[in-house]
Amino acid sequence: RRPGAATLGRQRWRSDGRALQKLPVHMGLVVTEEEPSYADMASLVVWCMAVGISYVSVYDHNGIFKRNNSRLMDEILKQQQELLGLDCSKYTVEFANQDKADQVLNCQSTLKVLSPEDGKADIVKAAQNFCQLVAQQQRTYTDLDVNVLDNLLSSTNGFPDPDLVLKFGPVDSTLGFLPWHIRLTEIISLPSHLNISYEDFFSALHHYAACEQRWGK
Repeated sequence: RRPGAATLGRQRWRSDGRALQKLPVHMGLVVTEEEPSYADMASLVVWCMAVGISYVSVYDHNGIFKRNNSRLMDEILKQQQELLGLDCSKYTVEFANQDKADQVLNCQSTLKVLSPEDGKADIVKAAQNFCQLVAQQQRTYTDLDVNVLDNLLSSTNGFPDPDLVLKFGPVDSTLGFLPWHIRLTEIISLPSHLNISYEDFFSALHHYAACEQRWGK
């Protein structure tokens, strides 16, 4: 009996992920286009899961995906079944609850759907936490530097900073996607997420794997 398309696809994606010299732990999918496609975004999320990426953030500057995250989740579950077949139970996806960081590590791939408010809210929360530490005399105002803010943001966010962002659309900006967290992130621009192919997606991963981390230089 010949293997079905889902089985062949699974095997290919898994071997593709293993073949890369490095794989992002956290990938951001940033749409700057005005008309987001749930089906195409769901394909991207499922491909991320299939190659072994642990954390995925989906973002559009109008917050459309976040407002309609149940619709996006339905599309992801549908495509999981179509693309991963019977194996889809191994590829659990979870919408991370902003208030419960302990949920983040409970499954193979965790998904956050973000809007412009989220990155700003993280910074505000980190600043409030720092002020609280100062009030409790555990810190002084002169302690605040890049590393301290990084640590505070990590504790409020629950996600590692993105290693790679795929930005879709003609706008030469990430339009407010996690402004602090992407200082050292590799950003790859693609013309559109509409009708994107797996080949385009994997080509971006291959480009990322070949890049040296320049630490903001």
